[in-house]
Parts: sequence; structure tokens; C-alpha cells
Amino acid sequence: MSTSLSKDPAQPPAPTTPEVNPRRWLALAFIALAQLMVIIDVTIVNIALPSAQTDLDVSDSARQWVLTAYTLAFGSLLLLGGRIADYTGRKRTFMIGLIGFAAASALGGAANTFGLLLAARALQGCFGALLAPAALSLLAVNFTDPKERATAFGVFGAIAGGGSALGLVLGGFLTEYLDWRWCFYVNLPVALIAGTGAYMVLTETRAEGRARFDIPGVLLATAGLFAVVYGLSEAESNGWGSATVVGLLIAGLVLLGAFVYVQTRVEQPLLPLRIALDRARGGAYLAIGLGVIALFGVFLFLTYYFQEVKGYSPVKAGLAFLPMSAAVVVVAGGLSSRLIPRVPPRLLIVPGLLIAAAGMITLSTVDVDTSYAGGALPSVLLLGAGMGLVMSTSMNYATHNVAPEDSGIASAMANTAQQVGGSIGIALLNTIATTATADYLRDRTPSQEVVHAGLVEGFSQASVYAACILVGAAVVVGFVMNTPRPKPVPHTGGAADDSAPRAVHVG
Repeated sequence: MSTSLSKDPAQPPAPTTPEVNPRRWLALAFIALAQLMVIIDVTIVNIALPSAQTDLDVSDSARQWVLTAYTLAFGSLLLLGGRIADYTGRKRTFMIGLIGFAAASALGGAANTFGLLLAARALQGCFGALLAPAALSLLAVNFTDPKERATAFGVFGAIAGGGSALGLVLGGFLTEYLDWRWCFYVNLPVALIAGTGAYMVLTETRAEGRARFDIPGVLLATAGLFAVVYGLSEAESNGWGSATVVGLLIAGLVLLGAFVYVQTRVEQPLLPLRIALDRARGGAYLAIGLGVIALFGVFLFLTYYFQEVKGYSPVKAGLAFLPMSAAVVVVAGGLSSRLIPRVPPRLLIVPGLLIAAAGMITLSTVDVDTSYAGGALPSVLLLGAGMGLVMSTSMNYATHNVAPEDSGIASAMANTAQQVGGSIGIALLNTIATTATADYLRDRTPSQEVVHAGLVEGFSQASVYAACILVGAAVVVGFVMNTPRPKPVPHTGGAADDSAPRAVHVG
């Protein structure tokens, strides 16, 4: 049992050495498995959606809500979920999120009406908003030695970057050979293994002191993020000039601005501004948010390109993404984990963004008749390698030198950046692509060949925009993130920032 330290503002706490969990590497396996379940769920449902739509008699206009119900709940509740993890216990929050996510998945698989399916997806989002920041903060408090931390976050980054592609593969197999419902049921054995293992090997940690939630901050952040994510999801179908979209985005920005103001006035803020204003962590959040714009864009484009233009089956389309997952795993789990303790983070993140931009430029050259090996394969390999560098390094620095009691909210910020970035990517790039396709088809006689050429033209133009976003992100992150390489610390399991107040360890 470790003891807590007094937090007298006039007397900084003395340096301490947090307890090291001797089973932390086994814990990493179960935490990573739970995170993989959440990441896969984002894309596996995309593959299941056409079959579910037919089975439940869902209209084309309503089907998007199967995706939107999840993203709205998940994206708007992440900051609250991170703070709950900090003050009620990270292991406890992780277990509640995992069990709830599994139960919601079972409900989704058994749904016999569209309304029940939507309810299940919203519940998945709510429990995912507990699970995701708790998982990342558990890594942050269990791995404090720079070399061990780099390896652990390399694994975590590989999952964050490659799990979505794996979801497409798994979704294709389950939908084609079993039933769309298994895209939900598959979460049950995963959650059982991860939950049992995590319960046995994780120790409880929580922030010192009594939980006092910033209620105004919670309401403003939740409402603001809800409005932004909802507005972005509506932009995909209604267009950016829609009064609904513009109104939601403006309302969201106003609410988030008020949230920032409130955070400077309350004694115990939901998001202490020092978390996001630190240049290392701020640069990491920017890299995650801007990087996934391209990543989610390529999933959208290539899924339609493989199935609509090239005529691939769901399984074949999913397998076509495997090289991307392999590249992410090799780069994030192998190369990045060795380089993170040795070089400044921007020397990994900036090249990673530029490599991913090269992948988007390569994708923009793909034509209707381009072979997989000559077009899509180089693109997914470059994107996988680039995002492997970006995600593993950014996930590491998202909780860099943060006080243990703030690791949950810092982790939630990383997940929020990923969620909002993904929503922007889908809405923005899909709007660009559909507009370009409509312009291409306007003066041409419709035929299958012309429609396919129009789709590819839209994907090509949107890929160029995505590449420009990635290059711009590289410039911004290179300027903001001036953090030097990590300083070596004695191998005692001590925290990288020994002056930070420590968390209370229970059990």
C-alpha cells in the first residue's frame, strides 16, 4: 500500500517513487485487447450496416444514425469519462466500461427493431467513453520508465492506427460467412477475456482527495462536443451550408468557448487548461486530431472503391486493408518504440505525417483500371507506416509529464481529438468527394463506366485535400512541439516527472 502526500500549495510535494505493478506487461495485453475491441467497433459496423439495413427494413436516410448514435455519445462524454476514471478509480471505471460495452453489444446483436439497434449503439458510445480514457490512463500510470513507456505506447499506438483496418477485415468475414449480428456478438468473448485478465492483474489507482465534479464544465463540454459532432455528422448528408449544420457548429463553438472560460474560474476544473496548453501534449493532440482526418478518409474512400468500383466482396475488401494494419504494427510496435526514448517527438511525428501525406497523394493517382498492386497497395503501406509513427508517439506524449491524478482527463483529450478528427474527416472529405463526383457526372451520359469514373474522380480530389491537411499538420506540429528527447531516469519504476503529485494506490 502506498501512502498519499499532502498537497499544500505552499509546499511542493517531495519526490516519490510510485509502486510498480510487477504484472504490468500482462496488464498491457488485457488493456490493449479491450482498446482493440473499441477501435474495431468503429469500422466493423460499417461493413455490417448494409445487411442490418435490409434485415431491419431501415431507410437510406435513417441508416446513418446507426453510426451517428455511437459517435455522438462517445465523442460528447469522453472528457467526463476521463475525469470519472481519475476520481472514482481507473480500474473500476475500466471494468464498468468494459462490462457495459459488452452488454450493449449483446443488445445490438439481438436487436429486432431499428430503435433497439440505435439504443444499443448509443449505450456502446456511453460505455466506450468510460473505457477508452480509462485504458489509456492505466497505461500512463503503470508505465513510467521512458523505455518501458515507449514500448507500451508503441503497442497502444499500433492498435489505435491499425485496429480500424482490422475491423474492416473481421467485419467482412463475419458478415459474409455468418451474419451481421456477429459484428456485435464478437465483442462478448473479447470483453470476457480482457475483463477477467484485467481484474486479476490490475491494481486500483485514483486521484487523491474526494471527487468533486465541475458540473458547469461537464454540462458545457458535453453540450458543446455534442453540437460539434452532431453538426459534422449532419454536414455529410445536408451540406456545409445547411442552416442546421451552421447553427450546430456555431452553438458548439460558443459552448466550448464558455467551457474554456469556466475552467479558468472554478477551483477543481473538469479540464485543467495546463493539460492542453503544454506544448508537448498540445502538439500530440493536434497530431492525433489532424492525422485521423486522413486515416478515416482513406477507410471511407477505399471501402467504396474496392466494393463499388472494383467489385470486391466484403471479405476481399477487408483483406485489402491488411497491409495497412501490418505497416502500422511494424512501425509503431517496432521502430517507434525504439526511437521514442532517443529522439525528440517532432522528429517522429512530422516525418510520419509527411509519409502519410505521400500515401494520400499516391491514392489520388488511382484510376478505375489501376491494379491493386500498382495503386491501392502503395497507398495503404505509406499511410500505415506514417500513422504508425504518428499515433504511437502522440499517444505516448498525450500523457507526457502529467500528474498522475490528471492522467484520465489527459487520456480523454487524446480520445476526444481522435473522435472529433474522425468526424471532421468523414464529413469534410466525403463532402469534397461527392461534390467532385456530381460535377464530373453533370454533363456526361450516365453509364456504369462513367459513374465509376466519377466516383474515382471524387476520391482523387478529396485525397489531395487530405494530403494538404497532413502537410499543414506537419508544419504546425513541428512548430508547436519543441519538446526535447526524454531524459533518462534511473530504472526504479519512478515517474518521469518526480515532482508531480502522486495518485493513491489501492489494493
